[in-house]
Amino acid sequence: MSSLEQSYVRGSTSTPLIEDTISHFFDQAAERWADRDALISRHENIRWTYGDLQRQIDAFAAGLLALGLTKGDRVGIWSHNNAEWVVTQFATAKAGLILVNINPAYRRAELVYALNKVGCKVLITMPEFKTSNYIEMLQDVAPELNTCRPGALQAAQLPDLRVVIRLGTDKTPGLYNFSDITALPDASHHEQLRKVASELDPNDAINIQFTSGTTGNPKGATLTHRNVLNNGFFIGEAMKLTDQDRLCIPVPLYHCFGMVLGNLACVTHGSAIVYPAEAFEPEAVLKAVQAEKCTGLHGVPTMFIAELNDPNLGDYDLSSLRTGIMAGSPCPIEVMKRVISEMHMNQVTICYGMTETSPVSFQSSTDEPLEKRVSTVGRIHPHLEVKIVDSDGNIVPPGMPGELCTRGYSVMQGYWGDAEKTHEAIDDEGWMHTGDLATLDSEGYCNIVGRIKDMVIRGGENLYPREIEEYLYRHPAIQDVQVVGVPDKKYGEELCAWIIPTEGAQLSEDDVREFCKGQIAHYKIPRYIRFVREFPMTITGKVQKYLIREAMVSELGLKVDATA
Repeated sequence: MSSLEQSYVRGSTSTPLIEDTISHFFDQAAERWADRDALISRHENIRWTYGDLQRQIDAFAAGLLALGLTKGDRVGIWSHNNAEWVVTQFATAKAGLILVNINPAYRRAELVYALNKVGCKVLITMPEFKTSNYIEMLQDVAPELNTCRPGALQAAQLPDLRVVIRLGTDKTPGLYNFSDITALPDASHHEQLRKVASELDPNDAINIQFTSGTTGNPKGATLTHRNVLNNGFFIGEAMKLTDQDRLCIPVPLYHCFGMVLGNLACVTHGSAIVYPAEAFEPEAVLKAVQAEKCTGLHGVPTMFIAELNDPNLGDYDLSSLRTGIMAGSPCPIEVMKRVISEMHMNQVTICYGMTETSPVSFQSSTDEPLEKRVSTVGRIHPHLEVKIVDSDGNIVPPGMPGELCTRGYSVMQGYWGDAEKTHEAIDDEGWMHTGDLATLDSEGYCNIVGRIKDMVIRGGENLYPREIEEYLYRHPAIQDVQVVGVPDKKYGEELCAWIIPTEGAQLSEDDVREFCKGQIAHYKIPRYIRFVREFPMTITGKVQKYLIREAMVSELGLKVDATA
């Protein structure tokens, strides 16, 4: 590869883009690999071939049409990993509906916002998980469920929502069971499904994923068939997936990592999807890899660390592993070395992306030197362009940091119902401005060196302080609040809130945490809370968050990771 003269790279175009819909592409895959394993969900004792999965998808897709849904309607799913999730992913695509991914960590306030922001007509929910009762939370915000018939909800707080579908076999007033939907369609609905699927366009919106912003509430990144189908395909290509591979997916499906880097990378290559458990459990992952002879394994660094530190690691046969993806936060070199030596993942890859770009823009290949796989996020993906620019929009020389901008098939349609925020993110020439500071070296390898946006990465989750601040502002005893990230050995970063209480108010750390509990996701609740009289400010009145961070690092005796 020739040496770069400026920080601009363009991906290979030797393999053409897939100009197809997810539904048609999946049907071809199911025909080609009908008898091969498609899905193994170990916690559900489910083992389906591609033919089996196709029948489940078709039945549920026709059932959604039997409910009266029409092209473009939004269907939310609020669940951890299971067979119903992947069925819903492909069924909504086939029926021309838009799947809305809702984080299982969301609580009442976040759920109401998400459903109303995009106008979900249907919500599919798991009943409970550990200490979280999802049906109870739904009944709190929509008490009308207790007296309505299934499919006829009219809730004051959720005006667009009509249908709630629960997983499991127990019955709940006002809710359908998932199995009820597959029993609804008749021959006419299956014929309607064939007609709808045949008329879909690759550029139709197919998915909305919420991504928090520095301006407060999450934004709904709207993605198309073409966006995610191609990204999943090229991710699988970089991993050298084939129909002989079996990919263990412990990362969440509500996130691009599970849905695109996992499910779609597999389906585009005839590989088997393996879910070890509903949510991440290191022992379940190790058991699944051994029992299913998995050849690939995905995870954020904290997941791999937990697996490596499992006391029984040496008792498992992991020799079938060769590849996978480590992403979500900086990948420590010692962890990478152990993953390769102790977990046999000689061809593990690293990638970088964001929800708004479907998500991957850069990925290392399976045969790159370890040093490159650790110190960079690889090279540009096919059919994409990336430039690194200064504050004036000029492309910088190789090695100089600037904002990473991406252009190509992967860029989202926009933020749902928010033309202003879309225009701020995507310029008139089609460049997605990521807000990330990056460098490109002379060989085209990318390194993420910082964040322009005020973002905290905790265990692979992107957290935006402004969203948390705006929630805390609702507390009557909080006059002002600033949230920052501080280094953490386990999660990479943790949240810290500096709070100025209102005059005369009595407020404790426990009061603040209790105010958050059940309303915002647990990982958004600040670990460190300090009550102060003032914030460090510039002469012009801008809060200097870096000084807050430095003060906490000093007070807590934290070690700053230079790569974070």
